[in-house]
Amino acid sequence: MEKDLSNYRKSYEKSELLLKDVPENPIELFQKWFYEVDKFFVEDETNAMTVSTIGLDGFPKNRVVLLKRFTHEGFVFYTNYNSDKGKAIELNPNVCLSFFWHGAERQIIIKGVAEKIAENLSDGYFESRPRGSQLGALVSNQSEVVKDRDYLEQKLLDLEKEFEGKEIPRPKYWGGYIIKPVEIEFWQGRPNRLHDRVRYKLQADYNWEINRLSP
Repeated sequence: MEKDLSNYRKSYEKSELLLKDVPENPIELFQKWFYEVDKFFVEDETNAMTVSTIGLDGFPKNRVVLLKRFTHEGFVFYTNYNSDKGKAIELNPNVCLSFFWHGAERQIIIKGVAEKIAENLSDGYFESRPRGSQLGALVSNQSEVVKDRDYLEQKLLDLEKEFEGKEIPRPKYWGGYIIKPVEIEFWQGRPNRLHDRVRYKLQADYNWEINRLSP
């Protein structure tokens, strides 16, 4: 099977990103873009991001997860620590995050170092989750081979009975990571493929070097 995609083209014309307009700290620009996309481009799942890791087999692997919090320190998401991504981060904590907001014609690429967040913070977020999501974290040995869906459904039913009327504890293998950025690139689509690219690189003195990149 073969399909020629050479005529798939789009002209990006919605906005611009100029060095004179960017703040000194990239998190401020991230926050501005995030809120603009969240408000004006509701078709985008604003907090959906791709996490890229280097797997135990040496291959890079990408998957989409949900950003749950961001601060000047970094970007937080939650997962099963025993999953493929958790094992990869344990071996090599250098990861890459990316956001693509097609409605706004914007992309953000973040290089950073992953660290587990404090257990009490993971506890607090776990307690805020819907009960079904809490049980799902207990049901799933994420990334492990499973016989069929019936196995998962039955395990969920068993756990619903076990924890009926009880609080559901956070499993120790489930929690949050914070990605502390060392480089953040902002990409704004522009006409004629002359896209605006602005890169922030963290320096030894914890200030950010800002450069415009060629598209």
